[in-house]
Amino acid sequence: MENQPKLNSTKQVIAFLTERFPQCFTAEGEARPLKIGIFQDLVDRVQGEMNLSKTQLRSALRLYTSSSRYLYGIKVGATRVDLDGNTCGLLDKQHVEHASKQLEEAKARMQAQREQQQAKKRKAGEDTAPRRPRKPIRKPAAKGKQPRKVRSKPECPQAERNSSAPREETQTSSSKPVTDTSALQVGQSIKVTAGKSAMDATILEISKDGVRVQLANGLAMIVRAEHLQF
Repeated sequence: MENQPKLNSTKQVIAFLTERFPQCFTAEGEARPLKIGIFQDLVDRVQGEMNLSKTQLRSALRLYTSSSRYLYGIKVGATRVDLDGNTCGLLDKQHVEHASKQLEEAKARMQAQREQQQAKKRKAGEDTAPRRPRKPIRKPAAKGKQPRKVRSKPECPQAERNSSAPREETQTSSSKPVTDTSALQVGQSIKVTAGKSAMDATILEISKDGVRVQLANGLAMIVRAEHLQF
């Protein structure tokens, strides 16, 4: 007895019971309902074999009777068996209902565990997946528009305008205003006043409405006598 190997795990104890009592315990398929009080029968039959203790037998029996295989076998019309496979009466209704409830709870726990494991896998996959750096978002330029260029302003715009503009001759003290158009002649050179300046012109025509002249820039116009000077 002392030299017999010791069974360390509960699953090993169950495997031993299926070999020792094949008409009662099964390793595969639907399990048969066990006799009420079968624990004491086990203690009487196998205590001391394989160095088994009562605690090991109780744990193995609890694990075996809580498995899905065993709970599926607890149904209306099924009969209980003893260690040698002999029938020991039909199942009570309350035992069938209790087993069905345990089976539903076991299914719910298994489903919750599967969902939790899947959530962990998804999270682990997201954590380990390399993240691509985000590229800065650039707004596309409007179609047909070119980048705006800043034009540099001339240093002396006023001076350039003054230098490029044609200079008009200013009125001199020697010029005399025309008081009588009868003294004028066609083709005569004369000055046309505009404000404080005077421009060279040639008389084209003399009429009662005024004197038609042609400026040096080629522009022809009719002016009154008070705007003319010799």
